[in-house]
Amino acid sequence: MTASRQQPLDRQLCFSIYGADLAINRAYKPLLDRLGLTYPQYLVLHALWETDGLTISAIAERLALEPSTITPLVKRLEAAGFLGRRRNPQDERQVQVRLTDKGRDMREESACLGEALLKKAGMSLEELGQLNRQVQRLRDALAGSN
Repeated sequence: MTASRQQPLDRQLCFSIYGADLAINRAYKPLLDRLGLTYPQYLVLHALWETDGLTISAIAERLALEPSTITPLVKRLEAAGFLGRRRNPQDERQVQVRLTDKGRDMREESACLGEALLKKAGMSLEELGQLNRQVQRLRDALAGSN
């Protein structure tokens, strides 16, 4: 696309998604600060709420991140008492991650994130669900085109 044919920023999907990401993070930050979590730490906990006992590699795959990115997050969450790590007895190369009671309790405490997003968005749950499915379809299409 030549410069003369480029759309203004506000009409570019990538810019709109980027701006929405920033706005969501700004909305979540005070709530996460109160919980003592960063957004990436919250994502690790969320993956474990879905399936406890995942390996570092499985968490990385679920979050589309590298295991080397997940390990420091898990170490900090372990130090804060949210989870524990142990070697897989069947394959000691794998580290399994399990929630503690504190980590399981955080699921209920962090429900405020979704509630805050729903309230601030001014959209219905159905509208947000539809938007989420469209963005996921875009993400999957773009990830599959590599």
